[in-house]
Amino acid sequence: MFAIVETSGRQFRVTEGDRIVVDRVAAKVGETVRLDSVLMVAGGADPAIGTPFIAGAAVEATVVAHRSGDKVIVFKYRPKKRERRKVGHRRLLSEIRIGVIRRPGQAESTREEPTQNAPAPAARKRTTSRKEKGETHGA
Repeated sequence: MFAIVETSGRQFRVTEGDRIVVDRVAAKVGETVRLDSVLMVAGGADPAIGTPFIAGAAVEATVVAHRSGDKVIVFKYRPKKRERRKVGHRRLLSEIRIGVIRRPGQAESTREEPTQNAPAPAARKRTTSRKEKGETHGA
């Protein structure tokens, strides 16, 4: 079974177990989010198509990780005017794993799905600066 959901202004075709990257969601890693804006559910005998959304259909997903997107550089330049402006930004993203796709009228199950916890990041090794070591540059 697959569903087409809309989130972050974009549409995604998802099946159970898929991982998708969307704009940052307001949930912590390991929490479950509910995507209610389902446009289509298919894969059974009769596909359900919404106008624009299907009332009662939902997709449950678990937040796997939060991260930043690629850096985008915006450079504006006006010739002969000494005008240059360079700014950049990185989108805040969340990676989510699709859990359960619910059709309209389908009862929610009461079973608890096991969640996979991401391993804790390794501690960073602290480096010592030249100033702390007593080194000086130049001879």
